[in-house]
Order: sequence, then C-alpha cells, then structure tokens
Amino acid sequence: MAIRQLTPEQVRSWSREQKDRWWLENIWRGDMAQLTLRSGVTGFLLGGILSATNLYVGAKTGWTLGVGLTSVILAFAIHRTLSRLGTRDLTILENNCTQSIATAAGYMTTPLVAGLAAYMWIQNEIIPWWQIVVMVTLMSIIGVLVAFPMKRRFVNDEQHPFPEGRACGVVLDTLYTGAAEQAGMLKARALAGAATLAGLVTMLTGENWMRLLQEKLLGLKAAWVLPGQLDAWYYALVARGAAPVPRLAGVDIRQLALSPAIDLAMIGAGGLMGIRTTVSLMVGMIANFAIIVPWMISMGELAPRSGSVAAGDSVFGRAWILNNWALWWGLAMMLVAAMASLFARPEVFAQAWRMLRGSQREAAGTDVLKHIELPLWISFAGVPLLGIVTVWLMHAWFGVDWVLGLLAIPLIVVLALVAASSTALTSITPTGSVSKIPQFIFGAADPRHPPTNLMTAVMCTEVAGNASNLLMDIKPGYMLGAKPRQQAIGHVIGIFAGAIAATPLFFILFGLWDYDPAGGVSVQETMVSDKFTFPAALQWKGVSDLVTAVFGGGAGTLLTASILWSMGIAAVVALVMEILRIRSEGRFPLSPLAIGLGVLVPPESTFMMFVGSLFFWFMARRYEERRDTTGWRLWVDTQEPMCAGLIAGAALIGIGDVLLRVFVFAA
Repeated sequence: MAIRQLTPEQVRSWSREQKDRWWLENIWRGDMAQLTLRSGVTGFLLGGILSATNLYVGAKTGWTLGVGLTSVILAFAIHRTLSRLGTRDLTILENNCTQSIATAAGYMTTPLVAGLAAYMWIQNEIIPWWQIVVMVTLMSIIGVLVAFPMKRRFVNDEQHPFPEGRACGVVLDTLYTGAAEQAGMLKARALAGAATLAGLVTMLTGENWMRLLQEKLLGLKAAWVLPGQLDAWYYALVARGAAPVPRLAGVDIRQLALSPAIDLAMIGAGGLMGIRTTVSLMVGMIANFAIIVPWMISMGELAPRSGSVAAGDSVFGRAWILNNWALWWGLAMMLVAAMASLFARPEVFAQAWRMLRGSQREAAGTDVLKHIELPLWISFAGVPLLGIVTVWLMHAWFGVDWVLGLLAIPLIVVLALVAASSTALTSITPTGSVSKIPQFIFGAADPRHPPTNLMTAVMCTEVAGNASNLLMDIKPGYMLGAKPRQQAIGHVIGIFAGAIAATPLFFILFGLWDYDPAGGVSVQETMVSDKFTFPAALQWKGVSDLVTAVFGGGAGTLLTASILWSMGIAAVVALVMEILRIRSEGRFPLSPLAIGLGVLVPPESTFMMFVGSLFFWFMARRYEERRDTTGWRLWVDTQEPMCAGLIAGAALIGIGDVLLRVFVFAA
C-alpha cells in the first residue's frame, strides 16, 4: 500500500501547523501499539547483537553500517514465526519501535573504534570501562535531546527525504501490507541463509572454534583449520622450492600486506557500499601498497622495521608502513575531500542557519502536536545541563580545560545542524568531516595536550552524528504515524542496550580486559592486529598528531620531506577529483575520500569488499531486464538482507572465536 504524503507544492506552501494537522488527521495511528514490553525487549536484544557486529566491522574497516533494515526483517521474521505458535504478531509500529531501539544501540560503537581508541593510543592508557559507559551514554542522550527539536523542522515542516530512513519506512509498509508473508519471509530466509554460510566458513577458518570442536569435544591431538589466506597454496609451493617468492622493490609482497584472505563479512560490507565506492578503495590500496610504497622503499625513504632489503631479510608489515609513511598522504586525501564536499554544498549551511534562526511563520503558528511530541523544554534544559556534566567529567577524567570544554557545547549544536542537513539530503552523515573541525579548533587552542582536541571532538561528533542518524530513524516513524515521545524513549533504551553490550565486548575483543601496562606492549600494539586495524582511530590519531605537531612547533620531527610532498600532492589531487565529482553531479567514477580510506583499510579487506560489490553489481546488471524472475528476487531484491546476513554471521562467529581464545584457551 502506497504511503500517503504531501505533494511538493503542499510542502512548499503550507505552514507547519497545516502540515502537522494533516499528519495528525491522516497518518497518526494513535490507537496502535508501539512501545510495548515485547517491542522494547526485542529491540534491546537485537540492538545488543547488532552493535556487536558494528563494533567488529568498524574495527576492521572504519565504517559503521546502519542496522535498521536488518532489525526490521529480523523482528518481522521472529514474531511472524511466533505468531504461528499462537502469539500475537507485532504491529507495524511495534516493529518500527524495535528498529529505533536497535539502531540507537548500533550507533553506540562509533566512538569506541574512533576517537576513544585514538585517545588510548596517544596517552597509552586504558579508559576504565565504566567511564566509557558513562561518557558515551551521556553524549548519546544529548544527541537524542538535540534530534527531537530538529525533527520538527527537518521532518515535520520541510519533509526532507532522509533516503535511507524512507527506504526503511517503505520496507515496513511492504512487510505489513499486501504480500507480506511471501516478501518478508523471503528476505528473512535470505538473511538467515547468508548468516549461516558466513558463520560456517568463519568457524572453519577460526583456530579456536576448530580447537574446541576437534580437541576438546572429539579428543583429537591437533585441530585442522581451513586456511584463511587465499594464496596459501602458492606459498606452500614456495616452501617446497617449486615457485618463486613474489617481490616488489625487493620486498616479499606479504610484507606489503598484499595477501588476500577469506572474509565474508567484508563481502557483505562491499555489497552494501556499492561498486563505485569499492573501486575507489581498490585504487587507493593498489596505488599505496603496490606502487608508491615500493617506490619509497627503493628510494630509501621508508626503512624496514628490521633487517635489510639488500640482504633479503627485511621486515615491514602493514602497521609499520602506515605509521612511518603512508598514513599521511591517505589522511590528507580524506581530509581535503571531506571538507571540500562539506563546504561545496552551501544549502547545507543555509539549512542549518534557517534552523538555528527559526522562522516567524513557525513562531506564529499553533503547535497542534504538542500533546504527542517530546516537549521542547526537556531539550532546552537537558542539553546544557548534560553538556555541563559531560564537560565536568572530561575535565576530571581527561584534563580538558573547563573553558574549552564549555565552548564545545554551542559548537555541538552548530555541527549537529550541519551534519543533520547533510543526512536529510543524502543519508550521508559527515562525521569524519565534522570531527576534524573541533580537533583543529581546540587543538590550536591547547596544542600540547592531545586529550583536549580528542575529547572535545568526541563529544561534538558523537552528539552530531547520533542526532543526525536518529533523525533518519525518526523518518519512517513519521511516515507510518508513530508516536514521537515513544520513539524518543525507544532511542534511550537503545543507548543503554548498546552501552551494555558493546563496551565489555570492546575490552574483551581487543585485548584490553587483562592488559598489563608493565608488560612492555603499548595499548595500540595490543589493540591493533592483522584482523582489527582501526582505520577510523588511525585518522583521529593522525589528525591529533598533526595538530599537536603544527601548533606545538614539532612538525619537523614528525613529517619528512617525502611525507610532506606526498601530502601536498594528495591534497591537490583530492581537491581536483572532488570538484570534478561535484560538478558532474556524482557521475565522476572515483571518490577521493574512498581512495584515501583504501590506504588505511587492510588490503585483504578492501579486496573482499570489492569482490562483494562486483558480485552484486554483476547480478543486478544480469537480471535488470528480468525483474519477474527468481534470479532478480534472490540476488537483487534481497541484496541488503543477504549482505546484512553475511556481516552478522561472520562477525558473531568471529567474535565467538576471540571469546574462546580469551576464556577457554587463554591458559
């Protein structure tokens, strides 16, 4: 059933009071169950599970993926199955409430794999888990309080598309009207099947799962593990002297991180990203690891960690290459591209200014939704109050200057408006761009104390990103007639679900649970591994190091001449490419932001993401003219749930493998 909506002319010409009255009379479902015990519990549990998958993917790629559609389909399948056993099925608004809770939980992982991880690396100290829970929960609740006043303008009045949120609303409407059983259960089966396949493959390649099954349960002396590296067969020939070692600039290509590995989670992530993004990631990866880095090694600009290239025993590794040379040109490309993209859309800033200034038309109107909207006084009182509490904690725990912390509070509102304006138009929340603004502002003000630029940026970015993403989740509720106050409560429930699930897992998954500072291993070395490389945290740390070096007077010891040249060239190339992309209205095939990210993401992850996007792109092209076939329904119509299943299955089993290592085989 088509969802009723205003025409573009009505959106332009009607007052907000008229639009609210029309919505109240035609869309609002005041008598339908929404935030119930079962929808709350379902959202809480799904949110905890899906936040774990986002933590896993974020630590591997630097990206966090929306979990709204995944939670909608899972909740639908679970309760539709239970309804056959005699229980009452979820209403469409209960399902929407479930996805609101789950998505709020999923967003909780962003600071863990970005700003907070960077802080721990720079300071080389662990933030206690309870401090993380308190800080992230406070900042996320501020995000909710910022989001709901903006909802009245962005959603109620100007009716912005929020494309991803609108898609979620359409899916919900499709599931609960018409051929819901067939369409919904097909998507659910696709998700479950993909998750099962990904989980099985991940289990076979997981050393600890195989040890549990074969040594502990079957009593075998040794466990067989499916080789995770796709080129393992070739290096078996090398070991027997039957094949040469592939080298670039005299260096074994495995030392340059060029060794593809099985990772079905990354195949799913690539399917969600799309072919254009992953092609750009591949360009960045190949340019860095196969061309530029070997060139720098041959010129002597990048020395090995140990050994000698001439003697053939040099040791490099991806982390060494990044930290000692390549990080900087990739970071420069991402920074310039992100800022150029942000400032090239003046309508985003105009929209933010209109929101900040308000309008006479709104002030003169009557708030016909006053009895169901979240009262404005809660936001107007709660944001400064919780903001001051957060600043006090940042001062007490991280040494952030009181004045600079308080100055970050009004900046939060401005950056939230800018980020929300971008999300409203494109579904892209520019948290990467937004984080650099407070890092540079407060880093320049206090250059010799890195926690100042890091923690103020964490607060600004977490609130701005959380508010913007929650607006995208409010959109389907508005389309379907949900109760705004109950959505707000649902988001807060999701915040607690994410904090409870993600924070302990963060400590266990990345080796922080039993970290011993006297052991001689840094926090960064403990957290970073071949599997988890934290690309987003590398960006945050890189910007912080750059700001500290530039404004603190130490750039000469940080950046060599070749690094400075690479940054300058990368910045110019990124600016030209971003201008071409904007002027061509997105038709320019490469994204400089993704090219820069391709430097930071492990090459094996980039390759698998490219494989996933290529596969689904090929299937879409193959069945483009045959939309009534089984092939279209399987490979194209269910692409999103299938990709979500690959991510969830691989991530959950991968997390289980780490937990087995920590709690079963640690001794």
